[in-house]
Amino acid sequence: MPVAYAVGRISVKNAQLWAEYRSRVPATLLAWGGELLLRGKAVVALCGAESHEHIVAIAFPDPQAAQGWFASPDYQALIALRREAADVVLTIYEA
Repeated sequence: MPVAYAVGRISVKNAQLWAEYRSRVPATLLAWGGELLLRGKAVVALCGAESHEHIVAIAFPDPQAAQGWFASPDYQALIALRREAADVVLTIYEA
């Protein structure tokens, strides 16, 4: 069975709003089988230039679940908060 990962590269604009957003995301993952694997901050770029300081990785059972999560009313309700809090590049990868 394919596994999918939603990977976000993040530049925080407002730390307080970002903390609020982060606290609300996990509840939106449950219905889609999403599992938060990593939330981290870059320490050093070993090769190339990284334009985003933070990263998140979320595992899903398949790409359809990842897309369903993103489109869900629960997650979409957080989009305005996310936009105020940070600049985010979010990509789904299949493994």
